[in-house]
Amino acid sequence: MKVRLFNSFRTKITLALVLSMLFIGALNDFIIYRFSIDTQFNDLRSKLSIIAQTSALVIDADILMSIPLDKEAVNSSQFKLMEAKLKKIQQVNPLVKYIYTMTYTDKPGVWQFIIDLAAPGKNKNVDRIAYPGEKYNVSRFPDMMMAFNSPSVDKEIERDEWGYALSGYAPIRDSSGKAVAVLGIDVSADDIYIMQRELMIRALLVLFLGVLLSVLIGMVISRKISGPVKKLAQGAQAIGSGDLEYRIDLKSKDELALLGESFNQMARDLSDSRKKLVNYFYRVVQSLVKALEARDPYTMGHSERVSEYSVKIAVEMGLPEKDVELLREATLLHDIGKFGVKENVLNKNASLNQEEYEMILHHPVIGDEIMRPVVPDQEIINIIRGHHERYDGTGYPDGKKGNEIDILTAITSVADSYDAMTSKRTYNNPMDKDTAINEIKKKSGTQFNPEVVDAFIRAMNK
Repeated sequence: MKVRLFNSFRTKITLALVLSMLFIGALNDFIIYRFSIDTQFNDLRSKLSIIAQTSALVIDADILMSIPLDKEAVNSSQFKLMEAKLKKIQQVNPLVKYIYTMTYTDKPGVWQFIIDLAAPGKNKNVDRIAYPGEKYNVSRFPDMMMAFNSPSVDKEIERDEWGYALSGYAPIRDSSGKAVAVLGIDVSADDIYIMQRELMIRALLVLFLGVLLSVLIGMVISRKISGPVKKLAQGAQAIGSGDLEYRIDLKSKDELALLGESFNQMARDLSDSRKKLVNYFYRVVQSLVKALEARDPYTMGHSERVSEYSVKIAVEMGLPEKDVELLREATLLHDIGKFGVKENVLNKNASLNQEEYEMILHHPVIGDEIMRPVVPDQEIINIIRGHHERYDGTGYPDGKKGNEIDILTAITSVADSYDAMTSKRTYNNPMDKDTAINEIKKKSGTQFNPEVVDAFIRAMNK
């Protein structure tokens, strides 16, 4: 009887299907769990890295290092000025739980605080605040100790008496480029830790239920399961490779159909979560751009206007909706690289010297360097880096010309130039609309793509 049972094809296929479903269920749960956790955690690390780097750029190292390292320093003008800067960073970035600056001491592994702030209303434990000069042993934080050399973010969530937190660090450099202090930013990671624990429990529960379900399905419908299993396996692989738009289509009307719909719903939920996280990241960066423009009343609203003009041109050219939306988002970030340019250079009333002019020319490259690690879409990077390229090849930073400049970047270039011409700046008076349009038209084929210029004129005439 045993021989007959195990020699039966139906039994063999049933056992094979049960084992296959068990494997697929485990793999699926593991992929979903790891992908969910890794995606959220890496997105948080990327946001924190951007916040730390861009925030460090607005700190004046000379003023910071002039703060006396004693308790009385909190009453000094230098301390209050830097404290106001840090508070402004906190206001712009609601994720920030603590923000602080530190410098080294003569003792290896021991640093001392210059300014240490908690986010207003978020933390009642005032003992977390340190006075200037207070020592702190950083030797147990390897990522923090690297911060004098380059920006870094903790690779794991740390737990201390104030809860779970993730920390990012960036060097604060003086005018000579030497790192003299470190800016540290802590964001709360309590939610992510709780989510990790809950997802682990759910993953184990789903795995256990999946085992029972796979046995029942394998016993009842072993002959019909090979097709759906293959589709589920393909779906799991697609999700694991990052294709969250992948969907499976099961024609059956039994539990497998429910499983397939659950899989598709999971994929939709993951896709929606990723879109929300990406959208939130863009909102954070756009807030930073607004903070940048707020330093100069003459450029306030520049990015929004450039975005508006760019969209009008793209619509006039009949570009696909996805390109129009990408252009709308990317143009709001096109000047992010100006965070790397000194404020006194950006707002200078007089003519720039050669060194200052070189700083201005370098801002598209800085924008590229800031956004490339966290933005997977190359078209957005192209717009940030290339919006000062010229059709005749005399632009910067790469000297691209003609069709080497993609159409979205060419549109941004026209919109950016038009807004610069029609906006009041410290170094020139604004042109009226007709004069600016004529100026754009004159430079068609030299500075600007003729096709884009034609669409721009039609859009403006409307």
